Amino acid sequence: MKKLFFLSVIVYLFSACNNNDKKSQAADSINNSSEQYLNTFAQQVKVSPDSVGLRLQYAFALDSLNKHKEALQQINMLTSKDSMNYGLWFAQGNIAEDAQDTQLAIKSYATAAHIYESPDALLALANLYAEQKNDRAIILCSRVKQLGLGRDYDANCAFIIGVYYARTHDVNNAFKYFDECIAYSYTYMEAYIEKGLLYFDAQQYDKALQVFQMASTVNNLYADAYYYQARCYEMMNKKDSAVTFFKQSLQIDPTMKEAREHLKQLGSE
Repeated sequence: MKKLFFLSVIVYLFSACNNNDKKSQAADSINNSSEQYLNTFAQQVKVSPDSVGLRLQYAFALDSLNKHKEALQQINMLTSKDSMNYGLWFAQGNIAEDAQDTQLAIKSYATAAHIYESPDALLALANLYAEQKNDRAIILCSRVKQLGLGRDYDANCAFIIGVYYARTHDVNNAFKYFDECIAYSYTYMEAYIEKGLLYFDAQQYDKALQVFQMASTVNNLYADAYYYQARCYEMMNKKDSAVTFFKQSLQIDPTMKEAREHLKQLGSE
C-alpha cells in the first residue's frame, strides 16, 4: 500500500513511452516526482515538527522509495519521545525489515509485543525467528493460535511453523504445516510456493511443477507461480516451456529481475 502512489506514476509514465529515449525521460520524471513528493513532506514536517502522524507518514514515504536509513531516522525521533507507543515500534520493525536489518526488526517487534502483546506483533516476530531457525517461532505461533482469532490467523501460524521446519530441513513437518495453512486459507500463495520448493530442492521437479501449477490456478495473477513453473521446466531441460513461463511471470511483474536473468541465460532476451 505504501508504494501505490508511485506505482501509479510509473505505470502512467511508462505506458506513454515507446522507445529508450522516452523511457529515460520517464525515469527522470519519476525521480523528479518522487523528490518533489519527499520535499513536500519534509517541509510539512519542518513546519509541524511535533506532529506524530505527519512524521510517521514521512517515514513511510521514505521507506517506499528505499530510503530506509532516512526512514529509520524519522521513526527513531518518534520512539525516543514516546517509547511506550506500540504502533511506533511496530512501524520501526516494518521499516527495519525493508532495510534488511533483521536484528533491529526483531528488537522493534519484541519491544512492541512487550508493550502490547498483539497477535500481529507476535507473528511478525515469529516469522523472523522462523527464518533464523529459532524455535521461539513455534512458541509464539502456539500462543497466537490459542487466542482463537479465526482461520486467517491460524493460517499464518501454520505457515510460519512450516517455514521453521523447512529451514531446519524437517521436510515432513514442513509439508504438514504448509498443507494445514492451505486448508485454512486456500489462497495463501506463499504456502504453495514454499511447499513446491520443498519438492524442487529435493529435485522432484514433476511434483514441484504440479504445486506451482495449482498455485497459478488459484491465483492466475501471481507472478511467482509462473516463475517457479519456468524454473521447473528449466531444470527438466524444457527450454521452450521455461522461456514461455519466465516471460509470463514478467508480464505480471516486470520488476522480477530473476526471470529476466534466466531469460538471458537461455538466450531469449
